[in-house]
Amino acid sequence: MDKSDTNNLRARGWWTGLAIAALLLGLPLAVWLDLTSLADAALRRQASDLNSVIKSVRHYYAANVVGRILAHPGQVQVIHDYENVPGAIPIPATLSLELGKVIGEQQSNITYRFVSDYPFANRAPHQLDAFERDALAALRKDASENIVSASASLFSDSVRLVSPVTMAPACVACHNTHPESPKRDWKVGDVRGIQEVMITQPIAANLFSFKFLLAYFVLTAVCGVSFLTMQRRQSQKIVAMNRELETNNDFLASLSMKISRYIPPQIYKSIFSGQKDVTIHTERKKLTIFFSDIQNFTATTERLQPELITQLLNEYFTEMSEIAHRYGGTIDKFIGDAMLIFFGDPETKGDRADAQACVRMAWAMQRRLSELNAKWRAAGIEQPFRSRIGINSGYCNVGNFGSADRMDYTIIGAEANLAARLQSIAEPGGIVISYETYALVSDVVDAHALPSITMKGISREVVPYAVDHLRDGSEASAVVIEKVPGFDFRLDTAAVAATDNDRVRAVLLQALSSLDRRQPKAAE
Repeated sequence: MDKSDTNNLRARGWWTGLAIAALLLGLPLAVWLDLTSLADAALRRQASDLNSVIKSVRHYYAANVVGRILAHPGQVQVIHDYENVPGAIPIPATLSLELGKVIGEQQSNITYRFVSDYPFANRAPHQLDAFERDALAALRKDASENIVSASASLFSDSVRLVSPVTMAPACVACHNTHPESPKRDWKVGDVRGIQEVMITQPIAANLFSFKFLLAYFVLTAVCGVSFLTMQRRQSQKIVAMNRELETNNDFLASLSMKISRYIPPQIYKSIFSGQKDVTIHTERKKLTIFFSDIQNFTATTERLQPELITQLLNEYFTEMSEIAHRYGGTIDKFIGDAMLIFFGDPETKGDRADAQACVRMAWAMQRRLSELNAKWRAAGIEQPFRSRIGINSGYCNVGNFGSADRMDYTIIGAEANLAARLQSIAEPGGIVISYETYALVSDVVDAHALPSITMKGISREVVPYAVDHLRDGSEASAVVIEKVPGFDFRLDTAAVAATDNDRVRAVLLQALSSLDRRQPKAAE
């Protein structure tokens, strides 16, 4: 991800945060605006409904009460069938029934009913539903409170309010004496019937009253969809970047694995862990230096084909490198058929421990090479490799040498050259160490001194020591291998079963006896 993409993501994050904050602040504002609007609409609707009801009542009163009295002065009667008598006006029950019709015609959402289960004989019975019958029965038991029922459907809400119609003294006197009254024992306060007001309000009208809140939710939905779309795009970018990072990581892992084959594992680890910088830098340390070389390697290459030499040399270096890694040695380089290894940098366990590890490594290498020679002889190679090893302990310059463009991690110093010189005087299959190394490993090896040597660049006389064997026996090999003209011998004592020990001894004694019998003939 480049810098511009990072800045764009950061800017989008800020804008997203501001949008969320604005939406959170806008919610209470939208609710307040809608409540204000809802209260205003309710007040307007109530005022309009009340105005309409009052106008209907005034119109009815003007036409059926005042108008009739003025048209027939002195002939006023209060009867239920007032329309057929000049100057008559309706009784309260008739007035209520007819007001219900007038209000229903003027208000589509308001219904007024005046009903009773005791209608006059010349009138049709009133149709009461279950709610009205139950309300009437309840009010006759207790007429102190109104009865309200609310219901809701998918598209509308409705409220039904029922109040009692009680008998006044004038009503009792009329109903108890009227020839068409179905009941003549009315008392003041009796509930004759009910008046009911039903108001229906469509849900849509209430829903759209919350226009600001709906607008807020629409805006929130738009912002949410935009945010999800942006998040999806960012997620796709992140997935693509992760995929690219995985590809790059795989490439880097493969590349680092390839690079690790060209440098010692200790150096590789210290560089990639950040312990060492890849800069030209050296320091002086006491190291134990190992140098090995294959005897008569040039002559061996002349006898064998190049492909076979390559195969044998690669197998030899592979086995020797595995042993060097096992003992913690830093492989400096391969020089033709020679190997340069040192102990003490970049990791060290102390001068004595480093020197002992180096000698143990050298002993293990010689034993392993003996085993490889047996294998190679069985494959038809008459004279395989035999190596010489020289080991020295001393101070050298170690670190990165070279230029800013090309470096080599190596050691420089006369002590490294001395290890190469000690290798040159070692017997094939032998290990020669300097006195400095012998002083550090004398408690774990048996060695004998060789004639002293002098070397250019070193003022002191060097006393070399040939290693005979490891004193603790921990690195002794169970394999004894030797080959000279007329003698091809290999003994793996670890592989010989205990039941075969006597047979092996008998064969060896027979071989010695054969040599003893040949000795006099050679003397003659």
